[in-house]
Amino acid sequence: MPFSLCLLALGLFFNPNLLGQEAGSTATLTYTKVMKGSIPEYLSLTVDSNGDGTYDGRQLSEPPKPRALKLSGETTQTLFQMATALDDFQSLKLESNRNVANLGLKTFIYRCNGRENKVQFNYTNNKRAQGLLGVFDGIADVEQHIGTLEYSSKYDVLGLPSALTRIEIDLDSKELVDPQLMVPILKKIAGDSQYLHIAQVRAADILRRIQDGYSSNKMERR
Repeated sequence: MPFSLCLLALGLFFNPNLLGQEAGSTATLTYTKVMKGSIPEYLSLTVDSNGDGTYDGRQLSEPPKPRALKLSGETTQTLFQMATALDDFQSLKLESNRNVANLGLKTFIYRCNGRENKVQFNYTNNKRAQGLLGVFDGIADVEQHIGTLEYSSKYDVLGLPSALTRIEIDLDSKELVDPQLMVPILKKIAGDSQYLHIAQVRAADILRRIQDGYSSNKMERR
């Protein structure tokens, strides 16, 4: 099995009592997408088998600005199970070679014990890869919302209601993955009277929806 060297690393995730004993063996997954002219033009998500990771979303002309994140156990397990179903990308070809528009260069990378497997594609017909892409994109959407809220809360408070409405729309479509990552910034907005009342109300409503339990269509498609 191409992932045999990393069974222990994945075991660290499933057995918390073993965490830290073989830190050097921790497996990581990375997803990047590059599409000039889009917002963002470059995005990168990296997560290890413990759920610790980073997100970086920016224009190509900007310097890297990774932000730390902590995924839920369910999402972390789902990502690594999906990668395992794709043989951890070993000798994998995903490009469909169909005559489709430029959808951005996507890259999946699996790293463990000094080994690296990488696959790139613009568009793929592989259902398993599409599922993995959907989960990564759902996390990236959450991180982009966080970035927008953090910026608007400092420099564009009048834009907060619109930014929060876009989150409500994404929640309605159930396309977000791990929306609980937004809880800290939502609590800040909901509890601070310097923001418009409508922004506070919307932030509080989004918090309630997340905390009452939220299931993503992208997680259900696995």
